[in-house]
Amino acid sequence: MASLHISLFGRLQCEVEGRAVTGLEARKVQELLVHLLLHRAHPYTREALATLLWPERNDAQARKYLRQALWQLQRALDAACHPTTPFLRTDADWIEFDPACIIWLDIEQLEHAYAATRQSDGATLTEAQVELLCQAVQLYQGDLLEGWYQDWCITARERYQQMYLAMLDKLIAWAEQNGDSMVGIHYCELSLRCDPARERTHRRLMRLQCMAGNRTAALRQYESCVEMLRRELGVEPARSTQLLYAQIRSDHFDAKEDFPAAATTPGAEMSELADVLAHLGQLQNALQQTLQQVQLDMARVEAALRRQMLPPDATMHENGAPPLPPILASPHTFRPLSG
Repeated sequence: MASLHISLFGRLQCEVEGRAVTGLEARKVQELLVHLLLHRAHPYTREALATLLWPERNDAQARKYLRQALWQLQRALDAACHPTTPFLRTDADWIEFDPACIIWLDIEQLEHAYAATRQSDGATLTEAQVELLCQAVQLYQGDLLEGWYQDWCITARERYQQMYLAMLDKLIAWAEQNGDSMVGIHYCELSLRCDPARERTHRRLMRLQCMAGNRTAALRQYESCVEMLRRELGVEPARSTQLLYAQIRSDHFDAKEDFPAAATTPGAEMSELADVLAHLGQLQNALQQTLQQVQLDMARVEAALRRQMLPPDATMHENGAPPLPPILASPHTFRPLSG
């Protein structure tokens, strides 16, 4: 049996021996696949899946569309891998991936690394844990399913992003503890690429740049932090960030000062609260974007329903064309994979 390789970070990719699996072009088939992968630890009820994927349809129609999408998914996986037993185990009420089937999944690799190092801080990581974290963060080629804006997707995306940032924090602390400023700078840059308004990471990057002997870069990093916080959140840097900047500017920064101990100061506690506020602000922006998309979709559906309620002659007269087919009459709506 060929090995199935699935990546959910960035763009959805499903490959077998380097070749893309065909037959997964329909968005609903993709969503069904992703839901089963995200909840692979336990079976998923048909009723829950049908309601989640086709909320606008009645129960009978939704379950029919689910059967069709499930058939397409199973057919595509079987054709690509030729397994001795089907990848999916199903009965009248439940659907799940067969735990006996071997699937390489990037989110599973990230989860494993996160769980294996969760009880360790950066300063006490073993060489094996560092290697595990390094390999895991390399898998994060972008946020989960970039371009997907469903509520369930945004929630899962946020969870994996926080796991990724937590692992980067451990690697940054490990690099700082071991005096490897260049490695620490690299992981700080990855963290800020994921969350540009993460003030705590800006501070750590300023410290690491000073440790590397680049005071000018540290001062410029503070300016970048100020600009990003104002643009993204409309706030000024926390007092601890301002104090660090003042120390660097006056050339009183002590690179030997223990960074974890500094986190116990009142200023650092205020900074942590500022980071939480930044996180909530980003989540609010994401929810607003989702709400706007939902409103647009509702308007389109309402307009389509109004057209369907018109008599055929009236629709022909109004549009100068034959009446439109029933909205979402077929689940086989093929779209390109989201990028």
